[in-house]
Amino acid sequence: MLEKAANAVLFQAGWFACVLGGNSGWLIVPVVILVAHWIWHGEGRLMAEAFLFGLLLDSALMWLNLFDFNPNGKWVPLWLALLWPLLASTLRHCLAWTARPWWLAAGLGAVAGPMSYYAGGRLAGVGFPHGTGVTVGVLALIWAVVFVCLHRRAMALAS
Repeated sequence: MLEKAANAVLFQAGWFACVLGGNSGWLIVPVVILVAHWIWHGEGRLMAEAFLFGLLLDSALMWLNLFDFNPNGKWVPLWLALLWPLLASTLRHCLAWTARPWWLAAGLGAVAGPMSYYAGGRLAGVGFPHGTGVTVGVLALIWAVVFVCLHRRAMALAS
């Protein structure tokens, strides 16, 4: 139980360091958390795959003008991409209870995913050019599928 609580607290610390620190020296916080998780639990492949998937997905959403980073580049900022392996570090730990049944993961993804983007976007000054309602709606549909897929990948890699 203490390990799951520590996992949740470390995820939140990494989330806040990314969102509030942006691409600054604060990125050392999520990097240290991820390295520590890798040392204690392994899961390096899961975290690496989540990083690459998230980088591609969020960048595609940026290219579709769902997010506006000022200034922006071809890819989303590193701080946003690092949120993906941080999330992956929770899938077999503090969020393991959300994996089954699949509809629980879908429901949680549809609600918590967009809420995280909304809160992070407000704190980090990310714009939603299509409006908050459209952005949250699109993210809800995406995250209903993504969270289920992330859990399935975590289970597959654990086998």
